[in-house]
Amino acid sequence: LEDGRVEVEAISGTSAGAINSVVLVDGFMRGGRDGAREALHAFWEQIAKIGAFSPIQRSPLDIWQGNFSLDHNPAYLFFDMLTRMASPYDLNPANINPMRDLLDTQVDFDRVRCCTDMNIFISATNVHTGRVKVFTGDEISTDAVLASSCLPLLFQAVEIDGVPYWDGGYMGNPVLFPFFYHSRSDDILLVQINPMERAETPNTAREILNRLNEITFNASLNKELRAIEFVSRLIETENLDVERYKRVRMHMIEADEELSKLSSSSKLNAEWAFLVHLRDIGRLAASDWLARNYEALGVRSTFDLTEHFRTTRIEGEV
Repeated sequence: LEDGRVEVEAISGTSAGAINSVVLVDGFMRGGRDGAREALHAFWEQIAKIGAFSPIQRSPLDIWQGNFSLDHNPAYLFFDMLTRMASPYDLNPANINPMRDLLDTQVDFDRVRCCTDMNIFISATNVHTGRVKVFTGDEISTDAVLASSCLPLLFQAVEIDGVPYWDGGYMGNPVLFPFFYHSRSDDILLVQINPMERAETPNTAREILNRLNEITFNASLNKELRAIEFVSRLIETENLDVERYKRVRMHMIEADEELSKLSSSSKLNAEWAFLVHLRDIGRLAASDWLARNYEALGVRSTFDLTEHFRTTRIEGEV
């Protein structure tokens, strides 16, 4: 947004990505690129203000050591154990979700739905069928965003037209296929938050579950990326008709090295200093990517999918 050289035609977001997408588009409609940046800043600043009242905060030890984890906070440890023993239907029967009020006050969804400069695709998981549901156009709403970010151990399923939904990350994190059919651009820029790879083997129950969630949330994305890589190879080697098959150029911004340093408990840290830390990691990663790869946009992929899937190939595979 700040660089100004990249035109964004469509955004696919899941969970926090869904939240960011509607906040961004609302701000963009009000004040262009600067309006989008200001809206994102204001929204997450408000998240931090609400989070300041939570009993789940960093311990003095973590603050002193410069850690953003909550591992030494008794309230976090109790909450973590409780969510594994009781469902949100037991712990929160009134189904109170502060994010609903925040979205309603911070985002003008009528304005978001009127946006023609950027398409939004928000994914959620249908609890009954296990399939992905993509909300777009007039379907974009507070409920759609809450459905996309509904972690089932923390929140009751979000019902839309009688259908219950959980977090979209289980089936699309994010979904890429809408870009194949509903966008003109052949370039897809993936902003990767969940680390694809970790060098160390988790050995605590909490870290094992965290890595399991990362693998689960990356699984659907990897399947779509593999399909893109397969079709791209067929276009190159089998001379497929490029009028029928889209030649997708893939790019990825990631900060695995920095994000891998964060413990799983940091996902519940809403402290402003931590949110600024994450923002700065993202800004640096985006700046580095633009400096190295901007000229490749519209020309070639900078995310080598063939290399990404090299170790998973079976001998003789096309």
